[in-house]
Amino acid sequence: MFVSLFSLTVARKLLFTQLLAIMAMGLLFCFKDPSWGASAIGGGLAVWLPNAFFMIFAWRHQAQTPAKGRVAWSFAVGEVFKVLATFALLVVALAYFKAVFLPLIVTWVSVLVVQILAPAVINNKG
Repeated sequence: MFVSLFSLTVARKLLFTQLLAIMAMGLLFCFKDPSWGASAIGGGLAVWLPNAFFMIFAWRHQAQTPAKGRVAWSFAVGEVFKVLATFALLVVALAYFKAVFLPLIVTWVSVLVVQILAPAVINNKG
């Protein structure tokens, strides 16, 4: 989500696109079984929630004029937080909520692919 550091509108569009992908995957898996749909939504939210918090974090720190080197450190800390939060959410979904593994992981990977591909599409359209 590096592109989101430069443009808040691109970040919002990316988060909205990811949310649409989560809902679509959840609906598709819900046709098989409602627990599969809930698991798919849980897998998507494991990516989306840390991204949303990272976007808020980056947006709040963008208003300040940081010292040299501080931007890289805040970006690195944000990325570490995203990875740890994603891992924690996946563990909670699998261990506590007893999510179905296949829809959880398929949606998780799909939303990650959207995260990688959507900024290029959004930048070309906008």
